[in-house]
Amino acid sequence: MSDVGAGPIVREPVLRAPANRVSPQAIGFWTVSALIGDVVLVIGALVAWLVIPGAPGWVGLLVLLLAVAAVAHVVLMPRIRYRVHRWEVTDTAVHTREGWIGRETRIAPISRVQTVDSRQGALMRLFGLASITVTTASAAGPITVDCLDADTAAHVVARLTAITAATEGDAT
Repeated sequence: MSDVGAGPIVREPVLRAPANRVSPQAIGFWTVSALIGDVVLVIGALVAWLVIPGAPGWVGLLVLLLAVAAVAHVVLMPRIRYRVHRWEVTDTAVHTREGWIGRETRIAPISRVQTVDSRQGALMRLFGLASITVTTASAAGPITVDCLDADTAAHVVARLTAITAATEGDAT
């Protein structure tokens, strides 16, 4: 006789999304950042096309397609990123999810945290945003939580510092 199906059903744990969204101001920040980069790219391509003597007409079409793609990038990317980007810090782990075309989920146990850094560039300051970077003893590299409200970022850094100081282990 076979015991197949006779035992209890074991369900695999399901990974839930991190609980917190980034700041709504991130949409404006990502829009302006994309706009700056895309304008420079399109203007550079346009100038190159106009300056190169005897450039074929299809190059102009490529510049036009690049401009259309840049507009789509500026309009779509920030909103998609905002829907996807999430983060959470618990007493046991740092959990992030990010991306707008692809998706990356990272979870780092608190016992592996080595450093916690915050960053706030000039454009981020204009939007009242900051990012935190959690460096771990991992070959995958640090975990970054982009575009938090600056006050939230300061509180998260303080909380992570307190949690890691109280956690036994050497983060290696």
